[in-house]
Amino acid sequence: MRPTTASPTVAAGGSFLLESRQPEEIFTPEDLSEEQRQIAATAEQFAREEILPRAAAIEAKEPGAMQALLRKAAELGFTAVDIPEEYGGLGMDKVSSTVITDHISVLASFSTAFGAHVGIATLPLVWYGTEEQKRRYLPKLATCECIGAYGLSEASSGSDAMNIRTRAALSPDGSQYILNGEKQWLTNGGIAGLYTVFAKIDGEKFSAFLIEHGTPGLTPGAEEHKLGIRGSSTCPLVLADCRIPKENLLGEAGKGHHIAFNVLNVGRLKLGVACIGGARQVLAAMIRYAKERRAFGKSIAEFGLIQRKISSTAARLYAAESMAYRTAGLIDAKLAETGAAQNLDAPRSVEQYAVECSILKVYGSEMLWLAADELIATMGGYGYVEEYPAERYCRDARINRIFEGTNEINRLIITGWLMKQAMTGKLPLLNAIKRVMDEVTAPPSFDGDSSASEPLAREAAVLAAIRKIALFAAGVASQRFMTALEEQQEIMADLADMIIHVFALESAQLRARKIVGAGRNTAEAAAAITGLLADDAMSLAEHAARRVLAACGEGDELRTQLAILRRLARVAPADAVKLSRVAARHCIEVERYPF
Repeated sequence: MRPTTASPTVAAGGSFLLESRQPEEIFTPEDLSEEQRQIAATAEQFAREEILPRAAAIEAKEPGAMQALLRKAAELGFTAVDIPEEYGGLGMDKVSSTVITDHISVLASFSTAFGAHVGIATLPLVWYGTEEQKRRYLPKLATCECIGAYGLSEASSGSDAMNIRTRAALSPDGSQYILNGEKQWLTNGGIAGLYTVFAKIDGEKFSAFLIEHGTPGLTPGAEEHKLGIRGSSTCPLVLADCRIPKENLLGEAGKGHHIAFNVLNVGRLKLGVACIGGARQVLAAMIRYAKERRAFGKSIAEFGLIQRKISSTAARLYAAESMAYRTAGLIDAKLAETGAAQNLDAPRSVEQYAVECSILKVYGSEMLWLAADELIATMGGYGYVEEYPAERYCRDARINRIFEGTNEINRLIITGWLMKQAMTGKLPLLNAIKRVMDEVTAPPSFDGDSSASEPLAREAAVLAAIRKIALFAAGVASQRFMTALEEQQEIMADLADMIIHVFALESAQLRARKIVGAGRNTAEAAAAITGLLADDAMSLAEHAARRVLAACGEGDELRTQLAILRRLARVAPADAVKLSRVAARHCIEVERYPF
């Protein structure tokens, strides 16, 4: 099943920081094909009729409840999305896979188990498995006869993945690998039939192995008692002289880091997408409660500060959704260009958008956390008790900023990846920085009439300003620290925040221009939301840039740089009160996210 997808321009990963795009160059949810819309509707129906009615059973970890629900999802093909057809899968494109993850993510415990199974537990085999391995395991993973788990983290090496202690040694007769060690935080660990486990052969060669449940020497530990996602299985995994056939080495010995890190790119993309699905639920609950709750003689949905909570949640959700489908569209276009969808070139194509995947993971997880917090604020005391869903939404949301690489690690990845691409000549970032550094003494080019008749002209001006601010700050930091910049984690993170908001605002603004140009009934909401995002992004970017400049200079040099920053940031603010009310009205009228 390969639904037709409108093809965006195959832009290089990270090029959004250097180049302006046009609306027709990106993929948006409005570009979904009719077949993809049907897939979304089927996923929504499954979520409504199968997942939500079983929420209590899942959260209570009733024996067999999660496995049964995963197999029901498999009956509709949802767990076969990324598996090639010749191995019992559907071989869908990444946009269609994104659609399923998006609309099935209504209960965090289930979406965590589902996402781990279809993503990090299945893709290693799809991309790196031998023909025999694929034929043996992929059909069972497609039907959830066998549920997958992924074992990378250890108690002493969470973010420092290459420092694992689990060891593998080839048996004297060369027929088996013998593994010893302990893995931590395995999603699906207690229900899995197949584990992808990372270990160092002879303590040196970082490698991946496939281990079946029931293998002597492999023992899942007790279920963790967690703050959130309580319905998903999370266990340690103990390996004590665990013997597996040498044929169960996945990929090449010593090349396991390629598997681990390339698969995590898709894991980050899918996690960001799952946060979008979760945020839709949160926003709908916020609106329903606000319309029903009355105070001072009227619905609290009529209060401006409640409307601000609704509009800010919708705006962040819109930005995350815009980035997610743009990124999925870019990956599909790259895979189509290279013909790499089903071979070893696929992870290399996906890797080109590693920075976009990390951005979506960071932005999406923080967006959902803020949404859950705003829901509790809207509900007041009712939001703080277990009888209402807000309490669970908040507990469930926190983990998203931790797994698939903490947001702190992903911020370092964002800046570090771009710098590495620049230093190797794969991305003309240094030239872009030089151009900005050369022109910052002149008034910024966008400082003209932002009231032009072109739709969203002001937001385009703000985007151009933020892009220049990010490049200017990166140039100052690079001149100050040179190759030692990567050791300045606070500055790397501040630069990442500016980069994140460039991608978020551009994705939102281009999508809004496409919506307005098509005359859709969501045009007014899209324009209002993009206006809110622009002002928030400018405020955050300017604040981050001030921190970077202050860390890189002092005295007259710093005063000059701050003057340049003020000039770059000199853009008239919008009427945020008016924009908030417009955006909230559209949400309240339909009692949900309006797009």
